[in-house]
Amino acid sequence: MSEIVYRDIHEFESKDLKELFCSVGWSSGHFPDKLVIAMKNFETVVSAWDGDELVGLICAMDDGIMTAYVHYLLVKPEYQSKGIGKELVLKVTNHYKDYLRIVVVAYDAEIEFYENCGFEKADDASPMFITELWT
Repeated sequence: MSEIVYRDIHEFESKDLKELFCSVGWSSGHFPDKLVIAMKNFETVVSAWDGDELVGLICAMDDGIMTAYVHYLLVKPEYQSKGIGKELVLKVTNHYKDYLRIVVVAYDAEIEFYENCGFEKADDASPMFITELWT
């Protein structure tokens, strides 16, 4: 692994996104052309690169002044536990430092990671999804 370079870009090759998303088992990786469009539409996208290889990505949406929502955070398995995910979160939280709130919906297995990044679990909220309509 060479030095990881972080980029604030919105233009990606579909093959790079497919490889990254499928490496962590995310079904959205099967729709790389849609991911290319999604990356262009996110307000904030920070990616991690090892040379020409996309190894990590974080995306956020925001309302322009108060609240930002982290939508994607993923790091290829062979690059996990090397500080890349934490650095991606740090870059996004720094970007939104003047906002009142940064929200992330985390799966139970991810809660400890996000807590280590400064997030707090809400006791009175539960994530809700509709996905079956499109499967």
